Amino acid sequence: MRQRRTHLRTAVTAAVALGIALSAVPAQARTPTRPPAPGIENCTATACHFDLPPGTYDVRVTLGGDLASRTAIAGETRRALLPETAAPAGGRTVRGFTVNVRTPEGEPLGAQGTPGLDLTLGGTAPALAGIRVTPARHARQILLVGDSTVCDQPGDPYSGWGQRLPQYLREGLSVANYADSGESTVSYLGNPLLWDAVRPLIRRGDLVLIQLAHNDKTTDGPAYRANLEALVAGVRERGGEPVLVTPVVRRWFNTDGTLDNDTALLVNGLGVDHPAVIRSVAADRDVPLIDLTARTKELVESLGVEGSKALYLYNEKRDNTHTSVHGATVYADLVREELLNLRLVPKGSVRVE
Repeated sequence: MRQRRTHLRTAVTAAVALGIALSAVPAQARTPTRPPAPGIENCTATACHFDLPPGTYDVRVTLGGDLASRTAIAGETRRALLPETAAPAGGRTVRGFTVNVRTPEGEPLGAQGTPGLDLTLGGTAPALAGIRVTPARHARQILLVGDSTVCDQPGDPYSGWGQRLPQYLREGLSVANYADSGESTVSYLGNPLLWDAVRPLIRRGDLVLIQLAHNDKTTDGPAYRANLEALVAGVRERGGEPVLVTPVVRRWFNTDGTLDNDTALLVNGLGVDHPAVIRSVAADRDVPLIDLTARTKELVESLGVEGSKALYLYNEKRDNTHTSVHGATVYADLVREELLNLRLVPKGSVRVE
């Protein structure tokens, strides 16, 4: 027995000396043939790949090198996981984040993606000195239910605010983005691959942010209200905390430079004022409200006709509904602010640098 312990200590010491991060896979996924997830030896200068089953993982990175560096990290379907972070020449900076690994990798009705965890290194001068990936044992989820303005968009130049939100969160708080392009409250509730698949994933204490309005163009007022109430009730039945989010505005200016029109403020052809209904349901059902319509309206109007173009895909696509990477990042920051203002997440769990 003493000899066996000596051999074990020797093996662990050797692994640490080589800079290998020893980590286990979730208990339910352990098999005799699956090795522990390794560390930096699974990385190149620009990317890392870890052969891991679906689940939630804590990632701890050590950044820096001989020269001053600035490193950003994205993962899976273009999710922003760590903002550009500086390390001084010869110094090291340690950061952590929690990432959701699933199949399909991005939109629920989109491409399957690649198995395992994929990370990409960016920034103006990236330098990764070490990495450790371990199963997240105490992570709280923020699940997102929404449309194309929220989802993990698969390709440039598109980006949803939910795709940019993870970079603002520290280790222990993960984003599971189940928003899907083209969905309305009707289609999200009606498709078994959407709400029926997402609802069982909600755990007690999880936040579920719901932003569905852009595609409810033919949904009448009573049906829209009933659908929102059904989503709220479904979250609460699972022990989660629903959060209603009014939709981001469309960049559709009046001649006086305001956005006070039905197109910009998401009033459909039947006269249903989506943000107003959402606010009403939130008040009646005692649901926290992130009024993203009001916040984005204020911002877009302050930037004006020209300055607001960069938030959307006007220059690239003449698109005044979908956001650019820049716009999605700005709108994700507004969501971060509201999560703190409403005390839905602890201040210490949100990244401010």
